[in-house]
Amino acid sequence: ANQEARPVAMIVQVASRYDSRVHMESGNIRANVKSIMGMMSLRVGNGDQVFVVTEGSDEEAAAQELELYLAAQ
Repeated sequence: ANQEARPVAMIVQVASRYDSRVHMESGNIRANVKSIMGMMSLRVGNGDQVFVVTEGSDEEAAAQELELYLAAQ
């Protein structure tokens, strides 16, 4: 379980640098990316399709950095 917590914590850190609201959707679950507990509830596996939704003043920058981070995983 610890291995999984680390990438989640990193994603939360990345998202938290931005003012925008950041959500991630997988299947029918939607989680606040700035919340570790929210992200843990997603239970995303390798190869699962994930959608990142950003809303706010710096949404494009937030989406770009998160996509780059997720692509590197």
